[in-house]
Amino acid sequence: MSDKERMVFDIDLERCSGCCACVVACLDQNDVDTELEKGFRDVSVIKPAYSVTNRLGYVSLACMHCDDAPCVMGCPTGCLSIDANGMVIYDASLCIGCHSCLMNCPYGAPRFDAEGKIHKCDGCAVRVECGLEPACVRTCPTKALKYDTETNIRQAKKDKTLKSLKAAQAD
Repeated sequence: MSDKERMVFDIDLERCSGCCACVVACLDQNDVDTELEKGFRDVSVIKPAYSVTNRLGYVSLACMHCDDAPCVMGCPTGCLSIDANGMVIYDASLCIGCHSCLMNCPYGAPRFDAEGKIHKCDGCAVRVECGLEPACVRTCPTKALKYDTETNIRQAKKDKTLKSLKAAQAD
């Protein structure tokens, strides 16, 4: 990876409504044939174990684009790599369909197309190169999904926490 600051995805669980717009945007952006393969992004329901409100929560997940990605290290052909933005990308022409990446990924993110070649979230690399947001982020109606530098995401989380602490003190 270059000296450029790492880009990351983030989700605000308080904002995610479980609408699955991110899933549909990802399917569309990547031309995924849902009859033959599974998409790269999933929305799961979080059922509260202990809650006064019994309100369900949702989480939108895809490839975690790990700093030290085990899928990249496990690929014997070099099909997977980490780009300048910190996204785990792939070159399907180098894939031999051995599934080593899937066996090494703790999140089960790599998928395989009808020919047995890897197909996974690449952080919408082409969109990002053109100055656009990833499709899932762009489409999220509640703005629960974010794509920004790791520093900006961390600062936004700190600011949100401070704001809620100040509000709680004022009560």
